[in-house]
Amino acid sequence: MEAIEVERGGSGYSLKPSRLNNEDILFCIDVNPESSVEIKTTGSNGRPITRMDSIKQAILLFVHAKLSMNPDHRFAFTTIAKSAIWLKKEFSSDIASAEAAVRGLGATSPCNHADLTSLFRLAAHESRKSTAQNRILRLILIYCRSSTRPQHQWPANQKLFTFDVIYLHEKPGPDNCPQEVYDALVDALDHVSQYEGYIFESGQGVARVLYRCMCLLLSHPQQRISLDDLDIPKPLTKKLPPADSTPPNEVVPVTSQ
Repeated sequence: MEAIEVERGGSGYSLKPSRLNNEDILFCIDVNPESSVEIKTTGSNGRPITRMDSIKQAILLFVHAKLSMNPDHRFAFTTIAKSAIWLKKEFSSDIASAEAAVRGLGATSPCNHADLTSLFRLAAHESRKSTAQNRILRLILIYCRSSTRPQHQWPANQKLFTFDVIYLHEKPGPDNCPQEVYDALVDALDHVSQYEGYIFESGQGVARVLYRCMCLLLSHPQQRISLDDLDIPKPLTKKLPPADSTPPNEVVPVTSQ
C-alpha cells in the first residue's frame, strides 16, 4: 500500500509517495474472570452482555474494517491469564478463521499474576518472520484487570513490533488500583513499541467506548501522529443559530434609488 508524504517547499507542496508495509496483527485477550463481568450495555434482546461479549464484537468489527482497507493484512490470536498462550497461531486474512478463533474465547480461573514477558517473546519471534516477508507486526493487548499490575522484563534496545493497549477496568476502590495498572501498561508500551503505540482506557462499562477505541486502532503504525496530539473523536457541541438582531415589531425602512 502506498502513502503520500507531503513536503513544503518555497513555491508550494510536493508529494512524495512512500510504501506502507502490510501488517501482521496479533491480538492478545485477557481471559481473567474480570473479562466476563456484565457491563452497562444491553443486547438487542434487552439482556445484559459481558465485557467479553463486547470484546469479541469489537475485534470482529476491527478485522472486517481493516481488511476492507487492505485485504493483505493478516491476524492471529493469543490469550493471557498468567502467561501468553496461542489461540490461533497461523496469521491469516481469512474472515471465517478469525471468527472461529474469537468465538473460542472464554474466561478462565482467577490469576493474580500477568507475565507480559512471555507475550513479548512470542511477538518478537513472530515479528522476525514478518520482517523477512517485508511486513510489520503489531501486538494489540486487551487487558481487563483492575488490581493486577502486569510484569515484564525486556531489553531497552529491543523494539521489534508496535504495541497497542486497550485497558478495560472497574472504577477505583478499596480492592482496585486501576491507575497503577494503567501506569504499568504505559511503561511496557514505552519500553517495547517500535512505532508510535496507542493506549486507551475505560472504566465506564459501555460497549460503544470500546468500539470507539478499536476504531482509533485502525490507524497504521507507520502513519500515526503522537498519542498526545490525538484529539479525535471531537466532542459534538450543539451550535445555536445566530440571534436575529432585528426586534420582532420593528419595521426596517427600505429606500429606493
